[in-house]
Amino acid sequence: MNLVDIVAMLAIIQYLVFGSLVGKARGQYGVKAPAVSGNEQFERVYRVQMNTLELLVAFLPALYAATRYWPGWAIACVGTVYLVGRVIYWRAYVTAPASRGLGFVLSIGPVFTLALAVLVSAGLGRSAA
Repeated sequence: MNLVDIVAMLAIIQYLVFGSLVGKARGQYGVKAPAVSGNEQFERVYRVQMNTLELLVAFLPALYAATRYWPGWAIACVGTVYLVGRVIYWRAYVTAPASRGLGFVLSIGPVFTLALAVLVSAGLGRSAA
């Protein structure tokens, strides 16, 4: 389970880093809190953080629930794809939002995979790993 815990904490740290980038962008683009609009570059950085938060709410429970049925190393690998996907999404969204598709797929795919793995395993009455 240690690998899964590491992936989970990396996901939280990743989210916090994205949040710090929002703070930096506020200063860089002159967007004073509580405003969340006014400069397109700021809005891109902000949307990455918010999109990450939206997915994190589904990712973490699915990640931990999946460890009840599947080996921790396999779940950690799926979680690592999520982490890489978020970085690709961030880079793409900040530079050219229309190109964020790969990052989105590599982010939502693991969440869906984990949730489906839990549903199928639980539905089939599979024992905990």
